[in-house]
Amino acid sequence: MSTPSPFPSPLPSSPAAAAVPPELATGHLDTFVQDHLPPPELQPDTLLDLPTLRFPPRLNCSTELLEGPSGPADRAGRLAVLSPHGVRWTYAELLATASRIAHVLTEDMGLVPGNRVLLRGTNTPMLVAAWLAVIRAGGVVVATMPLLRAKELAYVIDKARITHALCETALRAELEAARGDGGGPRTMYFQGGADDGAAPDTGADLDRAMAGRPDRFAPADTAASDPCLVAFTSGTTGMPKATVHTHRDVMAVCRSFPQHVLRAGSDDRFIGTPSLAFTYGLGGLLLFPLHIGASVVLLDRASPPQLARAIDEFRATVCFSGPTAYRAMCMDPAPYGLSSLRECVSAGEPLPPVTRKMWKQRTGHDLIDGLGSTEMLHIFIAMRGEEAATRPGALGRPVPGYLAAIVDEAGRPLPYGEVGALAVKGPTGCRYLDDERQVDYVRNGWNLTGDACWADKDGYLHYHARLDDMIVSAGYNISPVEVEATLLSHPAVRECAAVAAPDDERGTVVQAHVVLAEGYTPSHEMVLELQQFAKTEMAPYKYPRLIVFCAELPRAGTGKVQRFRLRGAVASEPAGREGVGGDSASV
Repeated sequence: MSTPSPFPSPLPSSPAAAAVPPELATGHLDTFVQDHLPPPELQPDTLLDLPTLRFPPRLNCSTELLEGPSGPADRAGRLAVLSPHGVRWTYAELLATASRIAHVLTEDMGLVPGNRVLLRGTNTPMLVAAWLAVIRAGGVVVATMPLLRAKELAYVIDKARITHALCETALRAELEAARGDGGGPRTMYFQGGADDGAAPDTGADLDRAMAGRPDRFAPADTAASDPCLVAFTSGTTGMPKATVHTHRDVMAVCRSFPQHVLRAGSDDRFIGTPSLAFTYGLGGLLLFPLHIGASVVLLDRASPPQLARAIDEFRATVCFSGPTAYRAMCMDPAPYGLSSLRECVSAGEPLPPVTRKMWKQRTGHDLIDGLGSTEMLHIFIAMRGEEAATRPGALGRPVPGYLAAIVDEAGRPLPYGEVGALAVKGPTGCRYLDDERQVDYVRNGWNLTGDACWADKDGYLHYHARLDDMIVSAGYNISPVEVEATLLSHPAVRECAAVAAPDDERGTVVQAHVVLAEGYTPSHEMVLELQQFAKTEMAPYKYPRLIVFCAELPRAGTGKVQRFRLRGAVASEPAGREGVGGDSASV
């Protein structure tokens, strides 16, 4: 008899929603987003069981983010946002700036509640103010990665029916190309990072329009269920999907992971690398610090050395980044001081045990590992660092407010230790904007995240792979995460990614794309050394039969490895080697 799952079975799909009572009526005049949500039977169940996750029917999330639960006077003089370019805005100054932008949006640009506003900029105080201004005016934010090109921006503009755009002047070329001959959304430009005494940017018409505007703007009367954010996925598995989140969703993530796992306070100073257009960065570098009245350092350039230098300079205490950046900081010989750090969060990609160990040795602190998704808005599975010592390799447990189950293809719970699909439900969930792929993500009220995991008897989840990244070779299921973690424990390997490569005999075999550490060079001998090392560290059938050396791994704007670009590479022509010269072998 199989061991029962520690998680509840999937429930029948929720009944169709009843008529909306007047107090829940939308505050949007432009209802494009609501009109293109999935039908009720394809939407996820929403769990609001915890008292902290219950919100009034009328809610504009900018109010609590800017003014706090006790009103603006309670935090007016506290530092809110800082930058390496000399900006040090208090909460009062941030509120005033956001209010002035909201006046420009509504009075000069004609924004009405429900209009979609594209934001394009690096992580700066002005981008934060613009984000808050759009929400305060009742608009729907559609933030975009700074690296997006005209074709990608044109897709976003069309998919979300963008009506307005606020863009950093340094990034205007691609947006103008996407807009075409004077068409597209009504657009204004603002000066970005280097605004500490630099010459005024003549193209920054938003900055000029803000001058003299009132420093107060009454937040739009929106329903808690009104959309306030459309976030696009990174597109690592196909065309990006537009995910819709409400004012209630934004407040729910502020009262889940940071409250129960991060445990930060108003005296903390946040910092990190992810773009605010990536929901991981939005939470860690805007929503969470502002919700608790803390401060955040915004880096318009955030390579690992720049992050380490800023941590030292600003004495940051809470960091949000990814495994690659944490590993790079550990390997950097520069003597940056990281002693101010107290809590560090890793997400976006699986956290290799060797990276966790290196960070502990470098800083004395453990990493908080988290699993989240754009569809769910932020982290829903997590584990504090101190738990890792007793649960080696575990990803964590559901964040309070969320439920998780490991299920088979039919949605049936699987026994302990058996790998299956991760199903989640909680206060947030997936609602794609006008996308038939909704049926793949939400079934019977549960969100199927696309992750393959297994659960131990104490309810801890262990990450196996993305379902679409799973390698099946000669009938064996092989986790690329395990292969990568093994290779990363070899001193010659700086970064790596494992994918399936076609093979006449086995169907597919493991192919590892490896970025070597400084001092090591690609060679046939290095291939054999890494293969032999892998064979001694894990079951021999898992070792990479093909190894390709490359200068760097292809990554999306979120920092995630684009494995689909590696799957097309053949061993005779290593992908992305860019002058390094590659070797491969099959043994």
